[in-house]
Amino acid sequence: MKHSILAAFAIVAVLLTGCSSSPGTTVTEGNGGGSSASAPAEEQAPPAQSLDLTGDWKQTNSNSADSYQAATIAGDVITINWVNEADSTTALYWVGTYEAPTEATDTFTWTSAGDVAQMQTALLASGDDSKEFTYEGGKLKYELTAMGVTMNVEMEKQ
Repeated sequence: MKHSILAAFAIVAVLLTGCSSSPGTTVTEGNGGGSSASAPAEEQAPPAQSLDLTGDWKQTNSNSADSYQAATIAGDVITINWVNEADSTTALYWVGTYEAPTEATDTFTWTSAGDVAQMQTALLASGDDSKEFTYEGGKLKYELTAMGVTMNVEMEKQ
């Protein structure tokens, strides 16, 4: 039991140490010189289907290849776990609601209501009642605070 608790704290420490160097930094892709929103009429595709975020996601901005956060979006639930491959351990960080987009879009934001009852028994779970998630540029993003350090997590679909 002590080994699992120590391993879980090690996961948090590695993730926060490697990823907290620039809190609040927003990454903007592209050069800002043009917009893809207004393509010429002959190149416009038929209306797209609504954005599908269901599936598995993995943190891309962790400083460790074997210690990161991973998420699964299934139905109307998002679950995020701390993962430590070296110790073959996972620990719950977040479980809450997922509200799927209802129309075609390139960006999407929703506020997830946390399953507080389920998270209160998990040692490394968030203490928040709700959490804001944003999808933009192929990345799922959210703010994480653990042990007094706040960082922005970015994930890509697997």
